Amino acid sequence: MVDLQTILSSNRNLPSHLTAVFVGGTSGIGLYTLLALAQHCAHLTIYLIGRSQSSASSILAQLHIINPAGVYTFLQSDVSLMTNVDAVCAQIRAKEPFINILVQSQGTLSVGQETTEGMHVTASLVLHSRHRFTLNLLPLLEKADGVRRVVSIFTGTKEGPIPPSVTELQMRTLKNPLKARGLAASCVTLLMEEAARRAPTVGFVHTFPGFVSSGINRDLNIVFRALGKAVEVVGGSWLLVPKEESGERNLWLATSPRFAGGADGEKVDRAIGTDGKVGSGVYVVDEKGEAGGEAVVKVLKDLRAQKKDEWVWEEVRKDFVRITGKESL
Repeated sequence: MVDLQTILSSNRNLPSHLTAVFVGGTSGIGLYTLLALAQHCAHLTIYLIGRSQSSASSILAQLHIINPAGVYTFLQSDVSLMTNVDAVCAQIRAKEPFINILVQSQGTLSVGQETTEGMHVTASLVLHSRHRFTLNLLPLLEKADGVRRVVSIFTGTKEGPIPPSVTELQMRTLKNPLKARGLAASCVTLLMEEAARRAPTVGFVHTFPGFVSSGINRDLNIVFRALGKAVEVVGGSWLLVPKEESGERNLWLATSPRFAGGADGEKVDRAIGTDGKVGSGVYVVDEKGEAGGEAVVKVLKDLRAQKKDEWVWEEVRKDFVRITGKESL
């Protein structure tokens, strides 16, 4: 386990100027990461993207207290829709010459909901929305000096097989999204590998943050919300990762040279990538800060041998083209 003091030492030595985009950062782990960044970086430009204007107003006020020198912009959007993702990214691309960090935590535990674009909202948020943001903002990430990082907060290190019976990625037939964790984790990681081939100087991290108190269960029914609250109350002192620690750990993933791109400078003290090689540019990391082990590397290697990486990208690409007419902005 990477100890917290090591992480704090790294975070206290961030570059003085950073530009970052947080998608889904108006609550939960994304918010905790954003607040940690505001504490440690002197001159910030932040784009916060989410659904709730009221939550954002409170967060922006808090950010101005923590770091008055920062420039903070909230973009209200339902990012389960690809057309909305494109609109938000177009605004950012029109204003910024580069960005250093893209942190994504959008998602839901609700099942059965459909978007107006003909997508199952679970898959749309976890797979399509995240990859669309990544592809749209890659040109700005590549132009940044120093830190160039994409962090997807989901279930890194929990990758599993994609059975032959799975013929589409909308996951509509799944009654419980937790049962699809291994499949969805693999898809997120394989899509990051696709992005890394396009932008080898950018580092990509898919992380499992552990159990952290957040708003992810807000879309569940009252019974499951009550059960989740009971788990927090009973096991909070030893089961849950503290909010502040979670924020610091995810900030470390977003800024430490340990997770830099595969073509980005020296590979000294780099983590092991998803291909089993040191510093290869795409990393899956658990709640302890450790990279995925041999079992994860083997799962991903087998999926590539089955050409599942190509299949996953093609399935997502087809939806992008169907909805927007193109692969990316």
